[in-house]
Amino acid sequence: MDTLTPAEVAAQLGVSSNRVRQLIRDRRLMAVPGSGNGKIPADFLQNGEVLRHLPGLLTVLADGGFSEEEAFDWLFQPDDSLPGTPVQALRDDRHTEVTRRAQALAL
Repeated sequence: MDTLTPAEVAAQLGVSSNRVRQLIRDRRLMAVPGSGNGKIPADFLQNGEVLRHLPGLLTVLADGGFSEEEAFDWLFQPDDSLPGTPVQALRDDRHTEVTRRAQALAL
C-alpha cells in the first residue's frame, strides 16, 4: 500500500498540513493506525480530493463499534463478493454496496 505524508496529502488537496490533520481528527480521512497521522493511504485520495464517500463510511464503521484498527483492516481486506477491497469499491463508485456491508457488520 502506498502512503503519503500529511504534507503530500495537503499538496494534493490544496490545503495546509494542519487541515489534513484536522480531517483525520474529524474522521473525514484516516491515517494508518499507529503511524501518528504520519502515513495516509494514497488510495483515500482520487482526482485531488478525499474519496467522496469515505467520510460517511468511516462514520458508519465507528458508529458500528469498529475500532480504528478494525475499520482500517476492513477497508483493505479483500472481499470476493465485491470483488476487491472496500476501498477499491469506493474508488470505483460502488459506495452503496460497501456502506451496506459495513452496516451489516455493525457490532
